[in-house]
Amino acid sequence: MRNVSIFLYEWKHFVRSPFKIVALLLFIIASIYGLQNGADLYEKQNAEIERINKEAKTEKETVVAYFENNKKGPENRPWVDVTTPFWAIWSTPTYHFKKPSPAIVYSIGQTEHYGFYKAIGTSSSPYDADMAKEIANPERIQSGTLDFSFVILYLLPLLLLVLLYNIKGREAEHGFLPLVFVQTGSKNWWILSRTAFYTLLLLFILLGLLIYGAMLTTVFNTENVFWQVFLWVSIYLLFWIIIYFLILKFGKNTVSNTLQMIGVWLLFAFIVPAAVQQWVSIERPTNLMVDIIDAKRDKTDEIYDQPNALTNEQLYKLYPNLKQTEVAKDTSRIKNVRRNSITALINNAMKQATAKVEEDNRYRNELITQTYWFNPLTYFQNKFNHVSQTHYDDYQAYRDNIQDLIDKRIEIMVLDIWNDVKVDKVKYLEYNKTFKK
Repeated sequence: MRNVSIFLYEWKHFVRSPFKIVALLLFIIASIYGLQNGADLYEKQNAEIERINKEAKTEKETVVAYFENNKKGPENRPWVDVTTPFWAIWSTPTYHFKKPSPAIVYSIGQTEHYGFYKAIGTSSSPYDADMAKEIANPERIQSGTLDFSFVILYLLPLLLLVLLYNIKGREAEHGFLPLVFVQTGSKNWWILSRTAFYTLLLLFILLGLLIYGAMLTTVFNTENVFWQVFLWVSIYLLFWIIIYFLILKFGKNTVSNTLQMIGVWLLFAFIVPAAVQQWVSIERPTNLMVDIIDAKRDKTDEIYDQPNALTNEQLYKLYPNLKQTEVAKDTSRIKNVRRNSITALINNAMKQATAKVEEDNRYRNELITQTYWFNPLTYFQNKFNHVSQTHYDDYQAYRDNIQDLIDKRIEIMVLDIWNDVKVDKVKYLEYNKTFKK
């Protein structure tokens, strides 16, 4: 009964406070806006993926028509011969997508920092320029995108501050705090009960917002994702509740409590993340990907200009089976075959260059991970991103898959060229099936 009385008292106090009601309404509006942004991005990416798949299907049907009409390629490009492995694979439209998770409605994460589709060719790389199409608009980067996770991470603590700042302080300033303690029996219990009222109120509102977000996409069709998000949102809420409760317990007055709450929020929301970012930048400066640029430009020219014997040696090292092919023993045919296989060596050089970039990124991420114990906002942000599959690790796995497809494409092309494989409609459709992932 004592809890019910305190809850009723706090409810009356809440509904009589326009400032708190307005703050709560603004929080709800911001949350809905963030959820809509996530849902819009989800729909746009799915629509783009569908459009690209239709284009790829049209391209494939065009090439299939060449085989059915006994043609070797388009009439305006007589050098294209789709009956050879090189041009058949070159004419096989292949895309790899990072399909958006329905949970992107809750956290956009790094979605706008990377592309979500990649056209795979024999000269492609996971770090090509088209992998970053989403950041081509400087104004978009400057303005940023408000998503639900931002509202939770930065605005929820401010909302809590507004709801809790005058608990105990107002009573202490008016001089009837001892009477309250006599009536409730315990100072800590009274403060805890009033704080628990707003905790339950916010949990109920957050649950409603999460349900609204789930209705915008297909979150409920994804196993446990909804409850994972709700769990981490609840833990984050309790994290700030505990901090503010301790401030209220040991605070003297409303002004002092408010200043301490603002100070803690500024510390965790801005000062600590900024200091960590500065430390990481000093410890391991951002990789400007100079190695990739050099490999793409200088190393490519070097490979094309190197002696044929060295090219043969490098190709045999990559694909030992080439030595046993008939083409390898035919000096009159090996020249063109070797030329069409050089992309394998360029791809290998690019992989060595990208390994340095990925190692730097991995090291920087490990450094940030070590700061989680005093950098809670970054910790929770990464948790939200993991659940919504918008974390850096998700995009690293996406890049790894792209590289695997490139490797497979080049390997099949080189082996089929050296084995003098003749491509027909069946073989071409087999290429399409093999490269689809």
